[in-house]
Amino acid sequence: MVVTASTYNNITWELLPEDFILDDEPVDNVNQPSLAAALTESLQIAGKLPETALSTTNYGICATVNDKFVVKAPDWAYIPQITVSREQVKRSYTPHKQGEIPVVVMEFLSDTNGSEYSSKRTYPPGKWFFYEEVLQIPNYLIFEPDSGILEVHRLQDLRKYQLRSPDENNHYWLEEMELFIGVWEGKRENRQGYWLRWWDKEGNLLLWGFESVEKERREKEQERREKEAALQRLQDLEKRLRDAGIEI
Repeated sequence: MVVTASTYNNITWELLPEDFILDDEPVDNVNQPSLAAALTESLQIAGKLPETALSTTNYGICATVNDKFVVKAPDWAYIPQITVSREQVKRSYTPHKQGEIPVVVMEFLSDTNGSEYSSKRTYPPGKWFFYEEVLQIPNYLIFEPDSGILEVHRLQDLRKYQLRSPDENNHYWLEEMELFIGVWEGKRENRQGYWLRWWDKEGNLLLWGFESVEKERREKEQERREKEAALQRLQDLEKRLRDAGIEI
């Protein structure tokens, strides 16, 4: 399959050769795996991660541009449907060949080299150019965990990213996910700070595992208290009836 993203680039979708050497760079920031895992966990718990979907963390997404393989590994990505078994998605993922293109990619800023904004067209192309013009991913999110600043860029009709503004709740609706995303401040995994969280269309926060457990515990405690209160009211009523000489 051949796709032309611009007059300057011939793009094909091929599987990465087994002998292709992938970059083996360490994760830039100790918080990146936790941020990514938190996004996936809440989707799974809420039943919004179908078996045919794929969420990736620092995992190569590739295309062939002008007969050269290009691989970028976003910090988090969501692919709504793969058309092969998960066992066949090894080392990297090739859109159109193994399934749909990602509908969301995210980069978590950890340095100041600006690679997340690179529109470099010559080989190897920059991330921005690769996501925007080669893969044509609908949503590109750039998150700065220390400051909590989130940029949401949406691919427009001219195939260019446009910076979006949040709604009144400071959330962004991602139509392909049918979810809102936004910044949340709190604690998880002993890290106090800013996190990216999901909300459904009714505005309900998608919970993490420990939050679901705590919510269930509170609900059971509330149910126990209500039963005890109801029993106490019944006992008080029985006492008042006996005091009034009414047999029960």
